[in-house]
Amino acid sequence: MAAAAAARMLSVAGSSTVASSSCLLLKAPFALKHGRNALSFNNGRQLSKRLFSCNAIYSPQVQIKHEGQPETLDYRVFFEDTSGKKISPWHDIPLHLGDGVCNFIVEIPKESSAKMEVATDEPYTPIKQDTKKGKLRYYPYNINWNYGLLPQTWEDPSLANSEVEGAFGDNDPVDVVEIGETRRKIGDILKVKPLAALAMIDEGELDWKIVAISLDDPRASLVNDVDDVEKHFPGTLTAIRDWFRDYKIPDGKPANKFGLGNKAANKEYALKVITETNESWAKLVKRSIPAGELSLA
Repeated sequence: MAAAAAARMLSVAGSSTVASSSCLLLKAPFALKHGRNALSFNNGRQLSKRLFSCNAIYSPQVQIKHEGQPETLDYRVFFEDTSGKKISPWHDIPLHLGDGVCNFIVEIPKESSAKMEVATDEPYTPIKQDTKKGKLRYYPYNINWNYGLLPQTWEDPSLANSEVEGAFGDNDPVDVVEIGETRRKIGDILKVKPLAALAMIDEGELDWKIVAISLDDPRASLVNDVDDVEKHFPGTLTAIRDWFRDYKIPDGKPANKFGLGNKAANKEYALKVITETNESWAKLVKRSIPAGELSLA
C-alpha cells in the first residue's frame, strides 16, 4: 500500500505552450484521451519507475458511486475508474491541467449546509458528512458558493508560514471557493481558474481558501485576477471572508481571523500557495513526511 501511495500519478506528454506551476510525482494508471472530461484508465502494464512532469495536460473522467443514504453516518461518495476500481479524489485526481488551470472537486454544493468533506483518514478518501461527538455537522446557514478541495495538495501541520503569523497547516487539502453561478453536485470535478487567496486562521491553524471560477461559467473569461473579481463580482471577496470569519460564532466559538492584512491576495500569490502545498503533498505520498492517521490509499 505504501508503495502504491508513493507513486500516485501518470506522466502525460504536454504541449510546449502549456506549463504547470510545479513538478508532480507521477505514476501510470491514466491514459489521456481526447475530448472534454476524457481521462481514461490504462489497462496496460504500469511503468516500473516514477516519472516527473512539469508540462502535463490532464482531463479527468471518473465514476461517482454513492453508498448509504445522504445525511446519515454511513453515507459515502466514492470515486471509481471505468473498471469499477476505487480511486482517491485527493490523491488520484490530477491537480494541474496546464496554463494555470486546476481540477477542483466539489464537496459542498452552493446553497446547502451539510458539512461534507473528503475523509482523509479513510481508504480511498471518500466524501462524507463531517461529525462531532457522533452527530452529523451542519453549517448554521447555507454556504453561498460551491466549496471543495484542490486534489494533490496538503497543508503541512509541521510547517509554519512566516508570512501568515507563523501559523501551521491544518493537515488537510487546500480549500476552494468557486464563485460561478451554477450549483454543482457533490463529487463534481470542475476545471477552474484560481483568482485569489484568503489566509484564514482557524484556531491557530492556517486554512487557505482559494477563490476560483469554473471555466464553463458565463463570466469566466472576464475574471483573471483578484481585481477582476471585485469588478465583475462586486462584494464577493468580502462576503466570502465574512462568511468564513463568522460561521462558528452561532456555536459559541470566536470568529476566525485572516492573515495577509485581512485581504485577498492576488492570483500570483494563490498559485504560489498551490505550488507549495502540491510540493508538500508530494513529500507526504513519498513518505518523506510522516502521514500519521492520513490515508495514502
